[in-house]
Amino acid sequence: MSILTSLRTSLGVPSTASLLGWVSRHRPEILRDLPDSDAEELEFDWRAWSRPDQLAPPGDWGTWLISAGRGWGKTRTGAEWIRGEVEAGRAGRIALVAETAADARDVMVEGESGLLAISPPWSRPEYEPSKRRLTWPNGATATLFNAVEPDQLRGPQFDCAWCDELAKWRYAQEAWDQLQFGLRLGAHPRQVVTTTPRPIPLVRALLTDARTVVTRGRTLDNADNLAASFLAAIQERYGGTRLGRQELEAELLDDVPGALWTRAMIDTARTRCDLPDMQRVVVGVDPSGTTGEDKGDGIGIVIAGKGVDGRAYVLGDWTCKLSPAGWGRRTVEAFGTFKGDRIVAEKNFGGAMVQSVIRTADPKVPVTMVNASRGKVLRAEPIAALYEQGRVTHCGEGLAPLEDQMCAITHDGFVGEGSPDRVDALVWALTELMVERQSSPPGSGLQVVRR
Repeated sequence: MSILTSLRTSLGVPSTASLLGWVSRHRPEILRDLPDSDAEELEFDWRAWSRPDQLAPPGDWGTWLISAGRGWGKTRTGAEWIRGEVEAGRAGRIALVAETAADARDVMVEGESGLLAISPPWSRPEYEPSKRRLTWPNGATATLFNAVEPDQLRGPQFDCAWCDELAKWRYAQEAWDQLQFGLRLGAHPRQVVTTTPRPIPLVRALLTDARTVVTRGRTLDNADNLAASFLAAIQERYGGTRLGRQELEAELLDDVPGALWTRAMIDTARTRCDLPDMQRVVVGVDPSGTTGEDKGDGIGIVIAGKGVDGRAYVLGDWTCKLSPAGWGRRTVEAFGTFKGDRIVAEKNFGGAMVQSVIRTADPKVPVTMVNASRGKVLRAEPIAALYEQGRVTHCGEGLAPLEDQMCAITHDGFVGEGSPDRVDALVWALTELMVERQSSPPGSGLQVVRR
């Protein structure tokens, strides 16, 4: 007899559902008064502490899509579902797929809500990082994969899978397709997807798939387990904003009307590719007045190259919020890491100071100072045209924040939070690489000062 059944009998509670609500409200005193063995069993019984929407839904579904806000409890729910499938004997070969290898390790396995932390001592898996493998006492195994390398999923086969933050995956469709080909063991292979929603085609397709069951949730659904100061801060800063609607309310937002970049354009640009040799590599910098400790905008630092094939390649986004000395060093580090041949920085925000900051970090790097005499939208329009023409490829890691900013640039201005620092840096870099211009054309509004 389980401890929950025993409690229900001793307390005279009419149903397990009623008992679970009572247990959740009186957790400290229940655990304190129970014998150690019973307290430990109850502590690791997910049914006792979860909310109803965190338990797997009934029915003959193939995919359980949990589309919820930050802090809702997505990771814990995914990990507990995997644990439950293993302990019930329904899962023997499992795929754990995250955006990057580090995410799979740090969040899904070793995180505070990951598989190691939520497993009881009597059923805790052995983790072998070098083999990317977890092995449970009953023989079930899980292998870690990342969506940066979809071909990792080519060949292995599974009866169960957990996909974390699917909407962030760089090669979402390709990695998903490879997983589906391998999800073929057992009588009823199934998968859970835990993600904050973004309007990528794959997420939209899953939402309309007849074999998908969807659970939606907001950050505030988990308010009992989140710090009141955190909730107050995020509501004050992001409540009612487009970013807040996506990240906190878990709304699947459509493209902004009049946006220069659409999600479809970004999806087309984001492809897995073997980089060609680069003719040039440029680091674009959009400075700000931040000290690194205030609420000012970040310093946009975006690296792009022009291949021998004539295409532009966005290689990385190193945007930061550091002191002048800190962002100067980071800019020079990006220049060295990507073997750049020029740094392009906006001079409007203290031109001499900006150049001095970079040259203090390394006096030898070549720097071009550009004068932003035209508005952001006018500067961005020819770069957006390059995307429409299919002449830009996104190959770098961690480009999702940049892409979100791009989709918030409209003909009327930027509709996102703060300043589009990442987009400004991208525009400077791609303008240097791909847009022909004179040094100071009269009336053009674009002036370039070379140093």
